[in-house]
Amino acid sequence: MHHLSRDASGETHRRAIAALVDKHGRRINYVRLSITDRCDFRCNYCMAEEMIFLPRHEVMSLDECLRVASVFVGLGVNKLRITGGEPLVRKNAMWLIERLGAMQGLDDLVMTTNGSQLARYAQGLRNAGVKRLNISLDTLKAEQFRQITRTGSLADVLKGISAAGAAGFRRTKLNTVMMRGVNDDQFIDLVRFAVDNGLDISFIEEMPLGGIAGRSRTYISAEETRARISECFDLSLLSETSGGPARYWKVSGSESRVGFISPHSHNFCDTCNRVRITAKGELYPCLGQNDVVNLLPILRSKLCNEELRQAIVDSMGIKPFGHDFSSQMESPSVIRFMSMTGG
Repeated sequence: MHHLSRDASGETHRRAIAALVDKHGRRINYVRLSITDRCDFRCNYCMAEEMIFLPRHEVMSLDECLRVASVFVGLGVNKLRITGGEPLVRKNAMWLIERLGAMQGLDDLVMTTNGSQLARYAQGLRNAGVKRLNISLDTLKAEQFRQITRTGSLADVLKGISAAGAAGFRRTKLNTVMMRGVNDDQFIDLVRFAVDNGLDISFIEEMPLGGIAGRSRTYISAEETRARISECFDLSLLSETSGGPARYWKVSGSESRVGFISPHSHNFCDTCNRVRITAKGELYPCLGQNDVVNLLPILRSKLCNEELRQAIVDSMGIKPFGHDFSSQMESPSVIRFMSMTGG
């Protein structure tokens, strides 16, 4: 089948829609694209306290981000998540987002953000065609929030959540990383906040990415958290799925859903439909592995999009069937921080 489309330069042409399928027969239709490794927070499960960020010349330009996205969409990818670091600290990020929002074939443009910039950008994101937002929120206690993020303001994030609602975003989802002895006293309050504000929420098991010690002491399983929440809320398992790793439960008497992402206790790799692109143009077929294809040299050579397309197709050959986080809590085999991989 052929469709008329526009490439990153605006030229109209015909392109064939081809499915991107890995060696295990899984169709890849979802890309997580990091547009910066920088962030205005320093969350202690995501970054070292003193992070060394990439030199700007090693980061994809916004034009290069647009080109990569265009090629993926030409390969049948119809969902794109913009991530960081914090994507909204990238200068001129809205230029890229507006063009992605207008891209034919890209049905689902979404973003993960820490919420700090949403009071300023929420309406613009909605106008540009962003469909949904995921907002990181690990606590509702201002001082605890400061301790977890090292630099963040809870008040700014709460203003951002309100701005997203006012801009017309629906089914906004909070993402909460579960940490025993840190924020496990906040899980009930966070669910209540989600219900009261018409939000969804996902609780995420800590992942062993980057050289951060002590995770085995703070790790909490999804099962334990669900049991705690069930003492206060009536949860019913939903059969629907977003195609991602979360299993969702409906909160009785509300529209809110509570999700649990369990890379340790429930490996979700058999249905994995995604790949990640870092801000420096590295294509990681698997979050929990180190295999990578570097797209930046192709982007900056005189090669055309066909070579870029072929490199992406070839990367499907190194996408593993799965990962094993459970054996890596204190000695992670993936040494890059989450902020470097992208959301």
